[in-house]
Amino acid sequence: MSTQDTLPVHDFVAIGLGPFNLGLACLTEPIEELDGLFLDDKPEFDWHSGMLLEDSTLQTPFMSDLVTLADPTSPFSFLNYLKEIGRLYAFYIRESFYPLRAEYNDYCRWAASKLSSVRFNHRVTRVEFDERDGTYLVHADDSASHEQRTYRARRLVLGTGTPPHIPEPCQGLGGDLIHNSRYLDTKSALQEKSSIAVVGSGQSAAEIYYDLLQDIDGHDYHLTWVTRSPRFFPLEYTKLTLEMTSPEYVDYFYGLPSETRDRLNASQKNLYKGINTELIDGIFDLLYQKSRRGPCPTRLMTNTALTDASYDPRSGSYTLGLRQEEQKQDFSLTAEGLVLATGYRYRTPEFLSPLTDLIGWDEQGRFDVRRDYRIDSGASPGNEIFVQNAELHTHGFVTPDLGMAAYRNSCIIRELLGREYYPVERSIAFQDFAAPVADTSPDTAPATRKEAPTA
Repeated sequence: MSTQDTLPVHDFVAIGLGPFNLGLACLTEPIEELDGLFLDDKPEFDWHSGMLLEDSTLQTPFMSDLVTLADPTSPFSFLNYLKEIGRLYAFYIRESFYPLRAEYNDYCRWAASKLSSVRFNHRVTRVEFDERDGTYLVHADDSASHEQRTYRARRLVLGTGTPPHIPEPCQGLGGDLIHNSRYLDTKSALQEKSSIAVVGSGQSAAEIYYDLLQDIDGHDYHLTWVTRSPRFFPLEYTKLTLEMTSPEYVDYFYGLPSETRDRLNASQKNLYKGINTELIDGIFDLLYQKSRRGPCPTRLMTNTALTDASYDPRSGSYTLGLRQEEQKQDFSLTAEGLVLATGYRYRTPEFLSPLTDLIGWDEQGRFDVRRDYRIDSGASPGNEIFVQNAELHTHGFVTPDLGMAAYRNSCIIRELLGREYYPVERSIAFQDFAAPVADTSPDTAPATRKEAPTA
């Protein structure tokens, strides 16, 4: 009998520990019937540390923490964290629903430190399916002990996150260009350059531009912000729009044809990738202040797409090929420093390659994610594979939303247990997203909404 045959069998192994799987760890901690293990390759919890600017906040309220919207009584809540560290009254007096991003990262580290199910320094290298007993074998390198470890589980939960996206023209360029995920680590060196270009459209691009603009007088660089968007879109945050972050909208979106979903995702970016209105106004006010005694050495360029890029090692500068898309006019921009605030995109983990035949795929080679967040083909009942933040194309723009994480985790826990442990809301919106099931008129009772079968 091999060592692997004697391994204990966990109910599930979760791979990756961002806020979504960390929330799952917190919510499963009190459930005695579930034995889960959470593996992550980092030495400690770390969530976008390169963008933890001192005054940056979450774009969702504190109730979108790891647990509250599933279990308001959980000891892992953000408010309980504040109480334990003696900052609850200060947060109350501050009168803002939006925690500082660095504060949220500290909160997640606090939660992770209280969990016995978490294993850091574990880089998963391969996952196999053992047909003899219908379990998954998860192989990982333990960088702390320099040993290889194997864990056995009936189910998997994938929360490996979305890696930084580098636009095709900038791949393999060379030099010291950075993705915004490393901004704070390289800020000092960046500000020694004579010119800096920031490329990107969303909140991260705006925060970096504002941060660099604040220091522009003391460092004497020229600063350019290039965005493909036709304007600096504010994050749409009206209450009826927020109702789209709801189970009903996920049901509606999931039921649409694939091509319609893809079209909607392309058109709804301002619902989750927009810029805080306060930050947009703050940028204008700062530009106004900086230009009081003369032109400020900065440019903001909208409708401008990056089409080409090159790097000259002799001058240490980048030349960006750009296109003003409304005018159909090409031009170039040269800068010594280049910051790509170009977001993140999901990439299928290489460790899943042995499971390719057990996973459902759509026509474009993406996970065929079911409504209950499963991607397994269903050929082996009891061996489900769930995903976190890999279902944008099937479940819509709410996928990366922190406020919907507790809902998704409640659904996953229900599937793991075979019963509902945390109540799963099904109807919270005042509005209807789909056409009525039956013909109705204003003076008749509304048609009953069609419930999704598993959520």
